[in-house]
Amino acid sequence: MPSPALPSVPAPAEQSPVKPVEPQPPVTSTLPGEGACMRALAAIAGNRIRQPDARQYRATDPACRVQEPVVVEALAYRASDGPGTVVFAPPVTISCAMATTVSQWLDDTVQPLARGHFGRDLSRLQVGGGYECRRRNRSTAGPVSEHATGQALDIFAFVMGEERSGGVRVVVEKPAGLAQDRFLKSVRQSACGAFATSLGPGSDAAHANHLHVDIQPRRSAAARFCQ
Repeated sequence: MPSPALPSVPAPAEQSPVKPVEPQPPVTSTLPGEGACMRALAAIAGNRIRQPDARQYRATDPACRVQEPVVVEALAYRASDGPGTVVFAPPVTISCAMATTVSQWLDDTVQPLARGHFGRDLSRLQVGGGYECRRRNRSTAGPVSEHATGQALDIFAFVMGEERSGGVRVVVEKPAGLAQDRFLKSVRQSACGAFATSLGPGSDAAHANHLHVDIQPRRSAAARFCQ
C-alpha cells in the first residue's frame, strides 16, 4: 500500500544577508574650532583661557596665521598651599601650543624662583606682543616675526604677591637691586631651555625693555637661540 503523500512545504523565502552594524564614533560636545590642546589647557583648574573669533587670526598672508589661537587671561601653577594663579596683564592672544609651553615654564621654574628669591608667589605678568601680523623687529623687509603665528610672547615685568601690600615688582628693563637682578638672570637662563628663542636686554635694541620668548621651530628641535 503506497505511503500517503506529505503536504508540500513552501521553500523559505530568500533573505538578504544581514549587514553588520558599524560602530559609531562617540558624540562629543566641542566648541567650533576647539582642539585637543585647548581642551587639555582648559581642564587645568585655575587656567582662565577663552577662544577668540578665529577669523581674526586667519590673515590673508599665509605667513600670518595662528594655529588654534587662545586668549590667555590667567594660568595656574602649583604653590605650597595649593594651586596658584598668575594673571596676564593685559590678556594676550597666542597659539595654544605657546600657551601650554608658557604654562609649564611658569609652573616648573618661574614660580619656584619667585618663592626662592622673594618668599612670595608669582601673581602677575605684565605682557605684550602676542599675535601681530608683522615682520621681525617691525622692519619693512625681512622674515615674518614669530608673533605673526602667535608663537611668541613679550614679558615686561614679573609681580610677586600684591604690590599694594608689600609685593615685589621686577621690571625686565631695570631690576631694582641685587635680589631682583639675580632673580631675573635665573628666569632668563631658564627661558633658554624652555623656549626655542629667548631675547632680552643686552641682545639688541629691539629687546631692550622686555623678555621675548618663542617656540618657533629652528633647524633642529634641540637648537636654542638665547641672548
